[in-house]
Amino acid sequence: MSCLGLRKPSDFYEARTGEARTRRIFSFASSPLRLTGDNTVQIIKIGGNELDDPTFVDNLGQAVAALTEPVILVHGGGKEIKELQIKLGIEAQYIDGLRVTDAESLAVVKMVLAGRVNKRLVASLVAAGVDAFGMSGVDRASIRVEKLHHPQGDLGLVGRVTFVRTEVFKHLLEEGVTPVLSPICYGPDGSIFNVNADHVAMAVATAMAAKVLVFVSNVPGVLRQGELLPHLTAAEVEQLIADKIIVDGMIPKVRSATEAVAAGVQAVKITNLTGLQAGTGTTIVA
Repeated sequence: MSCLGLRKPSDFYEARTGEARTRRIFSFASSPLRLTGDNTVQIIKIGGNELDDPTFVDNLGQAVAALTEPVILVHGGGKEIKELQIKLGIEAQYIDGLRVTDAESLAVVKMVLAGRVNKRLVASLVAAGVDAFGMSGVDRASIRVEKLHHPQGDLGLVGRVTFVRTEVFKHLLEEGVTPVLSPICYGPDGSIFNVNADHVAMAVATAMAAKVLVFVSNVPGVLRQGELLPHLTAAEVEQLIADKIIVDGMIPKVRSATEAVAAGVQAVKITNLTGLQAGTGTTIVA
C-alpha cells in the first residue's frame, strides 16, 4: 500500500457556473501519513541543468508519482539563473564553485528559484497526480541560515544552514503533501540568502533522519567500463577518482555524496529518472 494517499488523482467532477462555462476541479484521495522508523522520508535533489527540459520535467513528475515513500524534493536552477543574469547584463561570479550573490544577483536568484523553476516543477508534479506544495526555506522560516564565510573570498548573500524546522516538513508529509523546496533561505532579522541546493538537501536529509538522499541527474550512477557500481564507500570513491575511473562531471556529484554522508546522512544515491523509479543507481555510504 502506498505510504502517500495523495499521490494519485481521483474523483474528477464538473461544476457549472452559468450555461457556457465548465470548470473541472482536481481532487485527491486523502490518507494521512504517520512518520515512523519503518516509514522514512526520501530527500530527492534535482540539479538545475535539466530543469528547463520539458520532457525531463514531465518524466520527473511521473517518476515521483510512482514512488511509494514520502518525498521532499529539493531543486537548484543555476543554469537558468546564469542565463537570466546574462540577459540583464549581470556578470556571474563564482568562488570554489559557489555563486557570488550580491543584492542584484539575489533578485535574479529569487525570481528563478522561488518563481520560475519551483512553479514549473509543482505544476508538473500536480499534473502527474502528486499533491505538491511549492515553498522556499524562507516560508515559515523552515530553513534558517547565517552568512557563509569562505576562506577564498566574500560570497555576499550566500548562507550556511544552521537550523531546519522539521515540524514544518513533517506536518506537510503527514497530510500527504510533497514539499518542493527551493534553496532560498531565511537569515537573521528577516534577511534572505541564497544557499547551494546540495547543502540544503544535505541539511534536510540529516535533520529528517532520511532513509536516503538521492541526487538525480542524467546518468544512471557511477560506471566502471560501462558497468554500474551499485555500492561504494567514501574511501572507494576517492580511490576511483585517483585511478581516473571517476572523471569530469561525475566528480562533483560523488563529492557532494561523500560530503553528505560525512555530514550524517545515512546513504546517498546517484541515479537518473529511470533509476529513481527502479531503485537502481550507485549508493554511497561512509
